[in-house]
Amino acid sequence: MISRRNILSVIGAGLTTATLSLSAIPALAGMAGPTGTFDGMSNHLTSGSVSIVEEGGTYYVELGEDFSLDGGPDPRVALGNDGYDANAVLGELENLTGSSRYEIPANLDVSDFNEVWIWCEVASVPLGVAALN
Repeated sequence: MISRRNILSVIGAGLTTATLSLSAIPALAGMAGPTGTFDGMSNHLTSGSVSIVEEGGTYYVELGEDFSLDGGPDPRVALGNDGYDANAVLGELENLTGSSRYEIPANLDVSDFNEVWIWCEVASVPLGVAALN
């Protein structure tokens, strides 16, 4: 982190402020991109946060520590764009509560999606959806 003391020491070393550019500051891995909060669907209680993060060129859907689903058979995590997309299923929901992470395959363009879905594969009904902002 650059502090006032660091800046003053750099300037004091004879360097100009032009040396201090944003490009000199390394990008922080794991920075959250779009985020959202789940709403339950089909009479299910689904809540908690979700975010899309990028690390090393790979994108992930991350369910927050506060994520919770009251249950349901065969729940899956998927992406959607104003609706569930069966071609964007990321995998089985690992846990009914707490954080988990799901890799977004490289063949999916993250910018094509504006929602994260928790979907019941067996009954073909939504259990929860989070609009991404």
